[in-house]
Amino acid sequence: MELGLRSRAALVTGASRGLGRAVAEALAAEGVDVAISARTAADLERTRADIAAATGARVIAIAGDLASEAGPAEVAARALAELGRVDVLVTNGGGPPAGPFEAHDRRAWRSALSGNFESAVELVRAVLPGMKERGWGRIIAITSIAAKQPVDGLILSNASRAAVTGFARTLANEVGRHGVTVNCVLPGYTRTQRVDTLAEKLAAARGCAPTDIVDEWASQIPAGRLGEPAELAALVAFLASERASYITGTSIPVDGGWIRGLL
Repeated sequence: MELGLRSRAALVTGASRGLGRAVAEALAAEGVDVAISARTAADLERTRADIAAATGARVIAIAGDLASEAGPAEVAARALAELGRVDVLVTNGGGPPAGPFEAHDRRAWRSALSGNFESAVELVRAVLPGMKERGWGRIIAITSIAAKQPVDGLILSNASRAAVTGFARTLANEVGRHGVTVNCVLPGYTRTQRVDTLAEKLAAARGCAPTDIVDEWASQIPAGRLGEPAELAALVAFLASERASYITGTSIPVDGGWIRGLL
């Protein structure tokens, strides 16, 4: 399917590995000029080189800490300077630490909100004016199944992802008339380093093997397995495309059927 993305420009955050990297690869494969961002410059540069070599696309690396007060604006400014514009913004914040409510102090809550919610708000603030001026834009927030069906032991993620969802849904109402769509993509249990780390932590607490935890998760998923990052990235690429111009204000799970709700 021709997605009509060739020559567009995108900024993808949290893109040195995992879901963000998969999204950057999918967009680059469609001919998009892609700016990727993450905290660690060395990891980011390796990812940039790999994606550029595999796709032939223009890929630039922008190291920055989106959890810092100035970080989102700085990253967005560099992307705009390097690419000339940002047509597609994909926000992808790192997962906050696991644990129950009483395990997290005020600092942990501030970190979760700044790294996931506030960073998304400030990135949008930086790129939305250009999208409105051009009459075309795609804003896609990678959140979590936790935004729709809270996951036990992930209270920081449950709360911060829900905040992003409320922001995105409201923003969609405000910018739709300008040709800008806003959607959320909700990854379920997917084979990433984040999920591996979570499995190891749970296994240590229960005195079992991480593979036992993964098998338990898989048993809860109608598809019978964990997802692959490329499967989520394919949806993001579609939502970024011309074909998805009438899809906005949605939150779409990519979870193998894990969420049990009707809507």
